Amino acid sequence: MSETPCDGATILAQTARIVGPLIRSRVNGLPPEIRRVAGVHFGWQTEDHAAVRAGVDGKALRPALCLLACRAVGGAAEEAHPAAVAVELVHNASLLHDDIIDQDTLRRGRPALWAVKGLPAALLAGDALFFAAVHALTDTDRSASTIPVLLGSVQALIEGEYLDTLLEAEAEVSEERAVAVAAAKTGELFACACELGALAGGADPARARHLRAFGQHLGIAFQCLDDILGIWGEEQLTGKPARSDLRARTITVPVAAALAARTPQAAALHALYQQDAPMSEEDCRQAAQLIEETGARETTLRRARRCSTEALEHLALAEPDPVLAAELGALANMIVDPDR
Repeated sequence: MSETPCDGATILAQTARIVGPLIRSRVNGLPPEIRRVAGVHFGWQTEDHAAVRAGVDGKALRPALCLLACRAVGGAAEEAHPAAVAVELVHNASLLHDDIIDQDTLRRGRPALWAVKGLPAALLAGDALFFAAVHALTDTDRSASTIPVLLGSVQALIEGEYLDTLLEAEAEVSEERAVAVAAAKTGELFACACELGALAGGADPARARHLRAFGQHLGIAFQCLDDILGIWGEEQLTGKPARSDLRARTITVPVAAALAARTPQAAALHALYQQDAPMSEEDCRQAAQLIEETGARETTLRRARRCSTEALEHLALAEPDPVLAAELGALANMIVDPDR
Protein backbone atom coordinates (compact mmCIF):
# COMPACT_ATOMS: atom_id res chain seq x y z
CA MET A 1 0.00 0.00 0.00
CA SER A 2 1.28 3.45 -0.87
CA GLU A 3 2.42 5.57 2.08
CA THR A 4 1.48 8.77 0.26
CA PRO A 5 -2.25 9.42 -0.27
CA CYS A 6 -3.37 10.18 -3.82
CA ASP A 7 -5.30 13.34 -4.62
CA GLY A 8 -8.93 13.22 -5.68
CA ALA A 9 -8.32 13.54 -9.43
CA THR A 10 -5.78 10.71 -9.38
CA ILE A 11 -8.14 8.48 -7.39
CA LEU A 12 -10.95 9.02 -9.89
CA ALA A 13 -8.67 8.40 -12.87
CA GLN A 14 -7.34 5.19 -11.34
CA THR A 15 -10.86 4.01 -10.52
CA ALA A 16 -12.08 4.68 -14.04
CA ARG A 17 -9.21 2.62 -15.48
CA ILE A 18 -10.04 -0.29 -13.17
CA VAL A 19 -13.84 -0.25 -13.12
CA GLY A 20 -14.52 1.02 -16.65
CA PRO A 21 -13.67 -2.28 -18.40
CA LEU A 22 -15.59 -4.24 -15.74
CA ILE A 23 -18.70 -2.14 -16.36
CA ARG A 24 -18.34 -2.57 -20.10
CA SER A 25 -18.00 -6.33 -19.66
CA ARG A 26 -21.15 -6.45 -17.54
CA VAL A 27 -23.12 -4.34 -20.06
CA ASN A 28 -21.86 -6.57 -22.88
CA GLY A 29 -23.63 -9.43 -21.14
CA LEU A 30 -27.03 -7.82 -21.76
CA PRO A 31 -29.25 -9.00 -24.65
CA PRO A 32 -27.95 -7.65 -28.00
CA GLU A 33 -30.42 -4.85 -28.73
CA ILE A 34 -30.45 -3.47 -25.18
CA ARG A 35 -26.66 -3.75 -25.13
CA ARG A 36 -26.44 -1.62 -28.25
CA VAL A 37 -28.76 1.03 -26.82
CA ALA A 38 -26.87 1.10 -23.51
CA GLY A 39 -23.65 1.50 -25.48
CA VAL A 40 -24.98 4.75 -26.92
CA HIS A 41 -25.66 6.08 -23.42
CA PHE A 42 -22.14 5.21 -22.22
CA GLY A 43 -20.60 6.74 -25.34
CA TRP A 44 -19.16 3.47 -26.61
CA GLN A 45 -21.24 3.73 -29.80
CA THR A 46 -22.64 6.54 -31.89
CA GLU A 47 -26.37 7.01 -32.36
CA ASP A 48 -26.02 4.81 -35.49
CA HIS A 49 -24.19 2.19 -33.39
CA ALA A 50 -20.77 2.76 -34.93
CA ALA A 51 -18.04 1.89 -32.44
CA VAL A 52 -16.28 4.74 -30.64
CA ARG A 53 -12.68 4.32 -29.52
CA ALA A 54 -13.40 5.41 -25.94
CA GLY A 55 -16.62 6.40 -24.26
CA VAL A 56 -17.21 8.87 -21.46
CA ASP A 57 -18.04 6.89 -18.35
CA GLY A 58 -18.63 9.72 -15.90
CA LYS A 59 -16.62 10.71 -12.83
CA ALA A 60 -16.47 7.18 -11.30
CA LEU A 61 -17.05 8.85 -7.94
CA ARG A 62 -19.32 6.19 -6.48
CA PRO A 63 -17.08 3.27 -7.50
CA ALA A 64 -14.11 5.17 -6.05
CA LEU A 65 -15.88 5.51 -2.71
CA CYS A 66 -16.71 1.80 -2.81
CA LEU A 67 -13.14 0.68 -3.47
CA LEU A 68 -11.64 3.07 -0.92
CA ALA A 69 -14.13 2.03 1.76
CA CYS A 70 -13.14 -1.59 1.21
CA ARG A 71 -9.45 -0.84 1.53
CA ALA A 72 -10.05 1.49 4.48
CA VAL A 73 -11.23 -1.45 6.61
CA GLY A 74 -8.39 -3.73 5.53
CA GLY A 75 -9.84 -5.40 2.46
CA ALA A 76 -8.27 -5.74 -0.98
CA ALA A 77 -9.74 -3.49 -3.67
CA GLU A 78 -10.49 -6.52 -5.85
CA GLU A 79 -12.98 -7.74 -3.28
CA ALA A 80 -15.11 -4.65 -3.92
CA HIS A 81 -14.96 -4.73 -7.74
CA PRO A 82 -18.46 -6.30 -8.12
CA ALA A 83 -19.95 -3.76 -5.70
CA ALA A 84 -18.24 -0.86 -7.49
CA VAL A 85 -19.69 -2.06 -10.79
CA ALA A 86 -23.12 -2.46 -9.23
CA VAL A 87 -23.34 1.07 -7.82
CA GLU A 88 -22.17 2.61 -11.10
CA LEU A 89 -24.75 0.62 -13.06
CA VAL A 90 -27.48 1.80 -10.69
CA HIS A 91 -26.23 5.37 -11.05
CA ASN A 92 -26.41 5.19 -14.85
CA ALA A 93 -29.83 3.57 -14.74
CA SER A 94 -31.05 6.45 -12.60
CA LEU A 95 -29.57 8.97 -15.05
CA LEU A 96 -31.49 7.40 -17.95
CA HIS A 97 -34.77 7.61 -16.04
CA ASP A 98 -33.99 11.05 -14.62
CA ASP A 99 -33.42 12.48 -18.11
CA ILE A 100 -36.80 11.14 -19.19
CA ILE A 101 -38.58 12.61 -16.17
CA ASP A 102 -36.89 16.02 -16.55
CA GLN A 103 -36.91 15.91 -20.38
CA ASP A 104 -33.24 16.90 -20.38
CA THR A 105 -31.87 16.53 -23.89
CA LEU A 106 -28.16 16.54 -22.98
CA ARG A 107 -26.14 14.21 -20.76
CA ARG A 108 -22.35 14.40 -20.40
CA GLY A 109 -22.20 16.76 -23.34
CA ARG A 110 -23.97 14.30 -25.64
CA PRO A 111 -27.64 13.93 -26.60
CA ALA A 112 -29.55 12.12 -23.87
CA LEU A 113 -30.48 8.58 -24.83
CA TRP A 114 -34.25 9.17 -24.85
CA ALA A 115 -33.79 12.14 -27.19
CA VAL A 116 -32.05 10.03 -29.85
CA LYS A 117 -33.43 6.54 -29.30
CA GLY A 118 -36.87 7.31 -27.92
CA LEU A 119 -38.56 6.88 -24.56
CA PRO A 120 -39.07 3.08 -24.70
CA ALA A 121 -35.41 2.42 -25.47
CA ALA A 122 -34.12 4.69 -22.69
CA LEU A 123 -36.65 3.42 -20.15
CA LEU A 124 -35.91 -0.24 -20.84
CA ALA A 125 -32.16 0.32 -20.96
CA GLY A 126 -32.41 1.86 -17.50
CA ASP A 127 -34.39 -1.14 -16.26
CA ALA A 128 -31.78 -3.48 -17.72
CA LEU A 129 -28.96 -1.67 -15.93
CA PHE A 130 -30.80 -1.92 -12.60
CA PHE A 131 -31.05 -5.68 -12.98
CA ALA A 132 -27.47 -5.94 -14.24
CA ALA A 133 -26.37 -4.21 -11.04
CA VAL A 134 -28.02 -6.91 -8.92
CA HIS A 135 -26.55 -9.60 -11.16
CA ALA A 136 -23.08 -8.17 -10.56
CA LEU A 137 -23.37 -9.08 -6.87
CA THR A 138 -24.84 -12.56 -7.25
CA ASP A 139 -21.52 -14.34 -7.84
CA THR A 140 -19.81 -12.94 -4.73
CA ASP A 141 -19.30 -14.68 -1.39
CA ARG A 142 -21.10 -11.85 0.42
CA SER A 143 -24.16 -11.67 -1.85
CA ALA A 144 -26.52 -12.57 1.00
CA SER A 145 -25.57 -9.36 2.81
CA THR A 146 -24.80 -7.05 -0.12
CA ILE A 147 -27.81 -7.62 -2.40
CA PRO A 148 -30.35 -6.51 0.25
CA VAL A 149 -28.28 -3.36 0.83
CA LEU A 150 -28.28 -2.58 -2.90
CA LEU A 151 -31.99 -3.29 -3.31
CA GLY A 152 -32.88 -1.16 -0.30
CA SER A 153 -30.87 1.74 -1.69
CA VAL A 154 -32.48 1.42 -5.12
CA GLN A 155 -35.92 1.56 -3.53
CA ALA A 156 -34.93 4.66 -1.53
CA LEU A 157 -33.51 6.27 -4.68
CA ILE A 158 -36.72 5.62 -6.60
CA GLU A 159 -38.75 7.09 -3.73
CA GLY A 160 -36.51 10.17 -3.77
CA GLU A 161 -36.93 10.62 -7.52
CA TYR A 162 -40.71 10.42 -7.16
CA LEU A 163 -40.79 12.84 -4.24
CA ASP A 164 -38.73 15.19 -6.39
CA THR A 165 -41.53 15.27 -8.97
CA LEU A 166 -44.06 16.08 -6.24
CA LEU A 167 -42.16 19.12 -4.94
CA GLU A 168 -43.23 21.25 -7.90
CA ALA A 169 -46.91 20.77 -7.06
CA GLU A 170 -46.61 21.65 -3.36
CA ALA A 171 -47.97 25.03 -2.33
CA GLU A 172 -45.12 25.62 0.09
CA VAL A 173 -41.77 23.91 -0.15
CA SER A 174 -39.36 23.98 2.75
CA GLU A 175 -35.61 23.79 2.34
CA GLU A 176 -35.59 20.74 4.63
CA ARG A 177 -38.03 18.97 2.34
CA ALA A 178 -35.75 19.55 -0.64
CA VAL A 179 -32.75 18.32 1.36
CA ALA A 180 -34.67 15.16 2.30
CA VAL A 181 -35.22 14.52 -1.40
CA ALA A 182 -31.50 15.06 -2.05
CA ALA A 183 -30.68 12.58 0.72
CA ALA A 184 -32.86 9.93 -0.91
CA LYS A 185 -32.13 10.42 -4.60
CA THR A 186 -28.39 11.11 -4.28
CA GLY A 187 -27.15 10.54 -0.75
CA GLU A 188 -28.56 7.02 -0.64
CA LEU A 189 -26.38 5.71 -3.47
CA PHE A 190 -23.27 7.33 -1.99
CA ALA A 191 -24.16 5.62 1.30
CA CYS A 192 -24.71 2.33 -0.52
CA ALA A 193 -21.32 2.56 -2.26
CA CYS A 194 -19.52 3.06 1.04
CA GLU A 195 -21.47 0.37 2.88
CA LEU A 196 -21.00 -2.19 0.12
CA GLY A 197 -17.28 -1.43 0.03
CA ALA A 198 -17.04 -1.83 3.81
CA LEU A 199 -18.93 -5.13 3.70
CA ALA A 200 -16.70 -6.40 0.89
CA GLY A 201 -13.70 -5.59 3.06
CA GLY A 202 -15.10 -7.53 6.01
CA ALA A 203 -15.99 -4.55 8.22
CA ASP A 204 -17.91 -5.14 11.42
CA PRO A 205 -21.42 -3.59 11.63
CA ALA A 206 -20.29 -0.46 13.50
CA ARG A 207 -17.57 0.43 10.99
CA ALA A 208 -19.89 -0.31 8.06
CA ARG A 209 -22.56 1.90 9.65
CA HIS A 210 -20.18 4.85 10.05
CA LEU A 211 -18.88 4.49 6.50
CA ARG A 212 -22.46 4.40 5.27
CA ALA A 213 -23.17 7.64 7.19
CA PHE A 214 -20.03 9.15 5.69
CA GLY A 215 -21.40 8.42 2.23
CA GLN A 216 -24.89 9.65 3.07
CA HIS A 217 -23.72 13.07 4.27
CA LEU A 218 -21.26 13.33 1.41
CA GLY A 219 -24.02 12.59 -1.10
CA ILE A 220 -26.18 15.40 0.26
CA ALA A 221 -23.20 17.77 -0.02
CA PHE A 222 -22.67 16.61 -3.59
CA GLN A 223 -26.33 17.23 -4.51
CA CYS A 224 -26.26 20.70 -2.97
CA LEU A 225 -23.24 21.61 -5.07
CA ASP A 226 -24.80 19.96 -8.13
CA ASP A 227 -27.92 22.07 -7.61
CA ILE A 228 -25.75 25.19 -7.54
CA LEU A 229 -24.09 24.11 -10.79
CA GLY A 230 -27.53 23.44 -12.29
CA ILE A 231 -28.28 27.17 -11.94
CA TRP A 232 -24.92 28.89 -12.26
CA GLY A 233 -22.68 26.23 -13.80
CA GLU A 234 -21.28 26.39 -17.32
CA GLU A 235 -22.57 23.93 -19.89
CA GLN A 236 -19.10 22.57 -20.72
CA LEU A 237 -18.66 21.74 -17.03
CA THR A 238 -22.06 20.22 -16.30
CA GLY A 239 -22.65 18.51 -19.66
CA LYS A 240 -26.24 19.80 -19.54
CA PRO A 241 -27.90 22.95 -20.91
CA ALA A 242 -27.22 26.04 -18.80
CA ARG A 243 -29.95 26.75 -16.22
CA SER A 244 -31.81 23.60 -17.24
CA ASP A 245 -33.14 23.17 -13.68
CA LEU A 246 -34.71 26.62 -13.79
CA ARG A 247 -36.14 26.07 -17.25
CA ALA A 248 -37.81 22.89 -15.98
CA ARG A 249 -38.94 24.70 -12.80
CA THR A 250 -37.23 22.03 -10.71
CA ILE A 251 -37.36 22.65 -6.96
CA THR A 252 -33.71 22.17 -6.05
CA VAL A 253 -32.17 22.97 -2.66
CA PRO A 254 -31.23 26.59 -3.52
CA VAL A 255 -34.62 27.19 -5.14
CA ALA A 256 -36.40 25.85 -2.05
CA ALA A 257 -34.21 27.97 0.21
CA ALA A 258 -34.97 31.05 -1.88
CA LEU A 259 -38.73 30.43 -1.93
CA ALA A 260 -38.73 30.05 1.86
CA ALA A 261 -37.00 33.42 2.35
CA ARG A 262 -40.27 35.42 2.68
CA THR A 263 -38.78 38.38 0.84
CA PRO A 264 -39.90 40.35 -2.25
CA GLN A 265 -37.33 38.40 -4.26
CA ALA A 266 -38.86 35.14 -3.03
CA ALA A 267 -42.32 36.34 -4.06
CA ALA A 268 -41.04 37.31 -7.51
CA LEU A 269 -39.39 33.89 -7.90
CA HIS A 270 -42.61 32.18 -6.86
CA ALA A 271 -44.48 34.16 -9.53
CA LEU A 272 -41.98 33.05 -12.19
CA TYR A 273 -42.37 29.42 -11.15
CA GLN A 274 -46.18 29.68 -11.21
CA GLN A 275 -46.58 31.27 -14.63
CA ASP A 276 -48.15 29.13 -17.35
CA ALA A 277 -45.80 30.12 -20.15
CA PRO A 278 -42.48 28.28 -20.64
CA MET A 279 -39.50 29.87 -18.90
CA SER A 280 -37.61 32.04 -21.38
CA GLU A 281 -33.88 32.71 -21.23
CA GLU A 282 -34.65 36.07 -19.65
CA ASP A 283 -36.94 34.39 -17.09
CA CYS A 284 -34.15 31.96 -16.21
CA ARG A 285 -31.61 34.76 -15.89
CA GLN A 286 -33.98 36.71 -13.66
CA ALA A 287 -34.74 33.63 -11.54
CA ALA A 288 -31.03 32.98 -10.99
CA GLN A 289 -30.55 36.60 -9.93
CA LEU A 290 -33.50 36.46 -7.52
CA ILE A 291 -32.18 33.26 -5.92
CA GLU A 292 -28.77 34.90 -5.51
CA GLU A 293 -30.33 37.99 -3.92
CA THR A 294 -32.16 35.92 -1.28
CA GLY A 295 -28.81 34.50 -0.15
CA ALA A 296 -29.90 30.98 -1.07
CA ARG A 297 -26.78 30.25 -3.07
CA GLU A 298 -24.55 30.92 -0.07
CA THR A 299 -26.98 29.10 2.24
CA THR A 300 -26.79 26.00 0.05
CA LEU A 301 -23.02 26.19 -0.12
CA ARG A 302 -22.81 26.41 3.68
CA ARG A 303 -25.07 23.36 3.97
CA ALA A 304 -22.81 21.42 1.61
CA ARG A 305 -19.78 22.27 3.73
CA ARG A 306 -21.65 21.36 6.91
CA CYS A 307 -22.63 17.98 5.47
CA SER A 308 -19.04 17.38 4.41
CA THR A 309 -17.87 18.09 7.95
CA GLU A 310 -20.43 15.63 9.33
CA ALA A 311 -19.28 13.06 6.78
CA LEU A 312 -15.67 13.38 7.90
CA GLU A 313 -16.72 12.96 11.54
CA HIS A 314 -18.32 9.62 10.69
CA LEU A 315 -15.26 8.67 8.64
CA ALA A 316 -13.06 9.18 11.70
CA LEU A 317 -15.41 7.04 13.81
CA ALA A 318 -15.00 4.18 11.31
CA GLU A 319 -11.30 4.08 12.26
CA PRO A 320 -10.03 3.69 8.71
CA ASP A 321 -6.46 3.11 7.62
CA PRO A 322 -4.80 6.58 7.77
CA VAL A 323 -3.77 6.65 4.11
CA LEU A 324 -7.23 5.59 2.96
CA ALA A 325 -8.82 8.07 5.35
CA ALA A 326 -6.79 10.80 3.66
CA GLU A 327 -7.91 9.64 0.21
CA LEU A 328 -11.58 9.51 1.21
CA GLY A 329 -11.10 12.97 2.67
CA ALA A 330 -9.59 14.13 -0.62
CA LEU A 331 -12.74 13.04 -2.47
CA ALA A 332 -14.87 14.84 0.10
CA ASN A 333 -12.85 18.02 -0.42
CA MET A 334 -13.35 17.77 -4.18
CA ILE A 335 -17.10 17.63 -3.66
CA VAL A 336 -17.33 20.75 -1.51
CA ASP A 337 -15.18 22.73 -3.93
CA PRO A 338 -17.67 24.50 -6.22
CA ASP A 339 -15.02 24.72 -8.94
CA ARG A 340 -14.54 20.94 -9.05
